[in-house]
Amino acid sequence: MGYLDRIAACNNAKLGQFPTFKVAGQPYGYVLPSFAEQLACFPQVFNVTHNEVWLDNKLVDYNERTAAVMEVMRRLYQDKVLDSWVGENYPITHSFGGHAEFEVERAATSYLGIKNFGLHVNGLVKTAQGIKVWVGTRTLVKPLWPGKLDQMVAGGQPVGISVRHNMLKEAAEEANIPLELAQTAQHVRNIDYQQQGERGLDRSTIFVFDLWLPEHFQPVNIDGEVIKFELMTLEQMADLTERTTQFKDNCNLVNIDLLLRLGHISAQHPDYDMINKTLHARTPTHAH
Repeated sequence: MGYLDRIAACNNAKLGQFPTFKVAGQPYGYVLPSFAEQLACFPQVFNVTHNEVWLDNKLVDYNERTAAVMEVMRRLYQDKVLDSWVGENYPITHSFGGHAEFEVERAATSYLGIKNFGLHVNGLVKTAQGIKVWVGTRTLVKPLWPGKLDQMVAGGQPVGISVRHNMLKEAAEEANIPLELAQTAQHVRNIDYQQQGERGLDRSTIFVFDLWLPEHFQPVNIDGEVIKFELMTLEQMADLTERTTQFKDNCNLVNIDLLLRLGHISAQHPDYDMINKTLHARTPTHAH
């Protein structure tokens, strides 16, 4: 086990195994064959062949497409094909802030293999013993990654809100961080990854923020998604990242990036060059 294994776990996608999801002739995602079979039950919305799934060409209006697809996804959720429902809309797009074809429920993004976006905030503290990091433990009732370790603040990036305003909102909800303190957070990095799993394909961009906190600050969860916070040394966080799977998979990428930027993973590490190369090998995406 090691850092390279953590990066590889988030970049295990084999796109050739997936039928392509197309809208207006353009590829936007990749669908597991088993989910394509489910979509074939809705021929008025989806056309399905062995190699492709495409939105019916009669659906041309943004809102019309959104409503039609949303109805299908709600039916599939009611039939327990989709394992959760978040109530946040994500755009069908190639790039953040770019042209979007329609919107879809967040829980469906992996099933459709579309590009999606989220943000993670490193909660950092300078102490006499060195830099420490606030780490949250996800509630056991979360449908995904229950009980796993997570960044102090993290959340999806739905339509209708900027990345920065979303960060401020999530900081208040997840860690009760006052607005004036949260506003000092700096956007430092974007991390892209493509992870294949039971639901389908997670093709994600994480907008990474660093937030330096006073020593006396204690995060408190408000929205019920975190059961506890723990202040760790960089050494503790690094050891858990490198040697265990206690962190949620994509949180390991944020941890590794932080360890690189703070010099904790240095050029003396035997895998240093490969860690740098593989962590940031995918196409960058810009935050707005």
